[in-house]
Amino acid sequence: MQINKYIYSFSYENPESELCKLESRYIFNKEEKNRLLVSDIKVEPSNSAFIKSRLDIISLSEDYATLINKIKKENICIERFKVEYLVFDRDTTEYKERLNKLKDIGWSIEGIPDYYNPIKTYALCYYEGVWCFGVLIKDNFTWHLHKQKPCSYSNSISISIAKAIVNIAAEANKEKKLLDACCGVGTIMLEACFSGNNIEGCDINEKIAKNARENLSHFNYTANVYHCDIKDISKKYDAAIIDLPYNLFSNATDTDIMHIIDATAEITDRLVIVSTSDITNLIFNSGLRISDYCTVSKSGKRNFTRKIWVCEKNVSVLVEDAI
Repeated sequence: MQINKYIYSFSYENPESELCKLESRYIFNKEEKNRLLVSDIKVEPSNSAFIKSRLDIISLSEDYATLINKIKKENICIERFKVEYLVFDRDTTEYKERLNKLKDIGWSIEGIPDYYNPIKTYALCYYEGVWCFGVLIKDNFTWHLHKQKPCSYSNSISISIAKAIVNIAAEANKEKKLLDACCGVGTIMLEACFSGNNIEGCDINEKIAKNARENLSHFNYTANVYHCDIKDISKKYDAAIIDLPYNLFSNATDTDIMHIIDATAEITDRLVIVSTSDITNLIFNSGLRISDYCTVSKSGKRNFTRKIWVCEKNVSVLVEDAI
C-alpha cells in the first residue's frame, strides 16, 4: 500500500459527519474514511475543528523489525521526547505488545524521554498492513479561547462550523481573498484570522459591526469590518461566506435573502451559504449552481439544523455577462 506523507485522524460527533466530509473534500480533495485520511497535503490540525492529529511520517515498513532498523539509521537525538501508539481501525495489537514496541522505539532514539512535558512527540501506528513511525502533531485547542470573545449572541454559529466553512470557502488556500457578507459579531472571521486566512467582513447593523471589530481586536487580529449594505461593496473576492440572519431580532425575508445573495454574487464567483431554512429555490433563482451541500444538526437539538450550500455562478450566466 502506498502511504503519503501525512496520516490524519479525525474526531467528530455523528451530527457533524456530513460537515467533516464536506470540509475534507475541499481541503484534501477526498473524504475522510473511518475518521482517518492519508494525504501529501500538509494542514495544521488546529485549523480544523475535526482534525485530531497529524502524523508526519519519517519511516515505514510492512515488517516491524525493518522499521526499527530504519528508525535507528535516522540517528534521532533529542531531549525530552515522548512516543505514543496510535490505535487505528483493524489494528489488533494487544496492549502489552504495544508497550513493548514503544520501548523498542524509545531505545532507538538517543536522549532522555519526558512523558509529561515533551518537546516533541513521536508516534507508531499500524495502518493497512504497514508500520508507520513519525512526528505527531496534535490540535492544541487554543482556538477554543474564541468562546470567550467579549461580544457574543446565543444564536451565533458555533466555532466548529465556522472553522469548517472557512476551510470550504478557502479550499486550503490562504492566499484567497474571502468576504464574510453577514459577519455578525465576527465568529467566522475569528476562525479565518486564527488560521491565517485573508478575510474581510461587513454587516448592515452598525452596532454588530462594531462588536465584530471589538472581538477581532480582543484577540489581536487585524481584518477590515465594513458597516454597510453588501451592495455597496465593489471589491472583488475569490469566495464569500453568507451566514444568513435567522433569529427573531434579524428575521430575513425571501426578498432580503435574494438581495444578499444577488449582491454578493456581483463581487465573487463562489459562495458558501448557510441557512436554517431551505432556500434552494432562491439560490437557483439567483442564477447560481449548487456544487455541494450538507446539513449539520445542533447537538441535542435535532429540529435545529443548518444547511450549507457551496455555490458557483453558472457558466452560461458568466458568458452572458461577458457579452
